[in-house]
Amino acid sequence: MAEYLVFTLCAGMAAMGDLAGHERRGTLTWPGRSAVLGLVAAAAGTRRDDTQGLARLEQLRVAVGVIDDGVPLRDYHTVETIPTAAAKRPDSRPVAILAAGRATNTAITLRDYRVGVAYAVALWGAPLDGLAEALTRPVFALYLGRKSCPLSAPPAPRRVDAAGPVMALAHALLPPFRPFGRIRLVASDERIAADDVEDTRNDVAIDRGKWHFASRAVYTHRPARGEDEA
Repeated sequence: MAEYLVFTLCAGMAAMGDLAGHERRGTLTWPGRSAVLGLVAAAAGTRRDDTQGLARLEQLRVAVGVIDDGVPLRDYHTVETIPTAAAKRPDSRPVAILAAGRATNTAITLRDYRVGVAYAVALWGAPLDGLAEALTRPVFALYLGRKSCPLSAPPAPRRVDAAGPVMALAHALLPPFRPFGRIRLVASDERIAADDVEDTRNDVAIDRGKWHFASRAVYTHRPARGEDEA
């Protein structure tokens, strides 16, 4: 048995970053390690430049249980871009636009979202003190991806003892408006069963201020009926 912190992430819209491109930003079907730990950091009031605070969170192990990965939504919008020659080393974007005058360009960009998502999250492997309290009374607003994607219900964190991450995730509390749903897939930092599928995700934060990330192994596990029952 080990101690876990479990909570839920439900949102009307979510954007769980993919490789960033200028014209398109896709979304994955569940939040990665950097997204989960970034949300916990926001709840605790840990800022991007607090390297020691972020390093403590990086010691945690993470498992995400997919209850509902929602449906895809694509948003089209425009971005005004500024040629480098038109405004060199500006103090701000408004200053750059003003300096560029009529030399700006307009590009259509695509942003992908998932609508109506619900996930369970388990954290373990490092001290959990204070994290449940932070998620209950977050310092900063919690959102799932972009700031336009706030959570639709409180995370409802709880500390539990369980034989593994799948059993721990079964203790996650869904909000009243989502009373039904079982965990269909678990994406974990650690292998849960011998037949888990190993993949790679680029979601280990190296420098959150500079948006630098590294790759890691992620193991996807599909719980059998009854395996995910607390």
